[in-house]
Amino acid sequence: MTKKTNTGPLKGIRILDLSRILAGPCCTQILGDLGADVIKVERPIEGDDTRKWGPPYIKDLNGNDTTESAYYLSANRNKRSLTVDISFPEGQELIRKLVGKSDVLIENYKVGGLKKYGLDFSKLNKDFPSLIYCSISGFGQTGPKSHRPGYDFMIQAMGGIMSVTGEPEGSPMKVGVGIADVMCGMYAAVSILAAIRHREQGGKGQHIDLALLDSQVAWLINSGLNYLTSRQDQHRLGNAHPNVVPYQVFQTSDSFFVLAIGNNKQFKKFCEFADASELVNDTRFLTNKDRVHNRDVLAELINDLTKRFSTSHWLVGLEKLHVPCGPVNTIKNVFDDPQIQHREMEIHMPHQLSGKGEVSLIGSPIKMSETPVSYRNAPPTLGQHTDEILEEILGMDEKERRGLVMKKVV
Repeated sequence: MTKKTNTGPLKGIRILDLSRILAGPCCTQILGDLGADVIKVERPIEGDDTRKWGPPYIKDLNGNDTTESAYYLSANRNKRSLTVDISFPEGQELIRKLVGKSDVLIENYKVGGLKKYGLDFSKLNKDFPSLIYCSISGFGQTGPKSHRPGYDFMIQAMGGIMSVTGEPEGSPMKVGVGIADVMCGMYAAVSILAAIRHREQGGKGQHIDLALLDSQVAWLINSGLNYLTSRQDQHRLGNAHPNVVPYQVFQTSDSFFVLAIGNNKQFKKFCEFADASELVNDTRFLTNKDRVHNRDVLAELINDLTKRFSTSHWLVGLEKLHVPCGPVNTIKNVFDDPQIQHREMEIHMPHQLSGKGEVSLIGSPIKMSETPVSYRNAPPTLGQHTDEILEEILGMDEKERRGLVMKKVV
């Protein structure tokens, strides 16, 4: 399924994307899905580092690896690729000209990294006061650690999430995907939309300063507030929940499943289905507070019950009773799920390097009745749209474009 028509609410908004890796590209992919014209500015020859972060890569007609990795494909849909070497004065001038035709610039250079090219916020803001300038960095534009580079794994560690992830007796564990980057990208997208709204109401452009560490701390959510309220550190609980019990993975006779009981009524239904009604009136488990205090005892009792029957027995039976539960799916299971297929969370888009003529991508979760997302451009090859952008937006003729190529500016 491929939708070509741009019906998105951000149609007419142009974003100059000087970001790379994951946080910035996640942000601009969201905005691109919503209709923005995203121009991905990349280094000639090298491009975004993630293009080479494989395997796996797209396969060509002969089954050989191409230059496009799955990692790169994951965050670069609905963009046009322009190669520019900003170390050249001509490259800097090209960016400035494009800034004058754009609504938003997003970058994730090290703090102060664009100043030497005259492309920092303070410089551009003087000439383009309506520009929304979004900077993403490891630690933000200010503070004692602002000069340090930041990477997802390191930020997960420093931001506390690894201290509460993993088995109680095991080592700290990161989340299995680059969640610190992804969440920072989402906060960036929200911030940019708010800044666009502010400008539409008569306001000026502004500088958005987003830090991976800040956004990581923000999504500690209840675990963070548990500490701020009690001043007691949370320790690793494996798959258990710090505030709700029973709410974890349990073993069955053939595998595992998740039981996510959120109230006393659900707990009663589970106990009755498990033929363990005596647990309902056990003073150790009367309320969620009681169950939290006695989590280890209750978890052991429930595990003894769930191991008697198959995963299917528990999922089918408990679903009928509206007791929250679910399978522990592999990623293959996820994309084979009829619900995921119905919601079009796997999409296909034409791609010139693919031997199949198309690539599979993860669809947008955003479902809007009046302004649905539109899938217009597959993740672009390096510099795929350079000529198109220079001609369409800057009005450069073929001779001018050839001159830039000869100088290795683009």
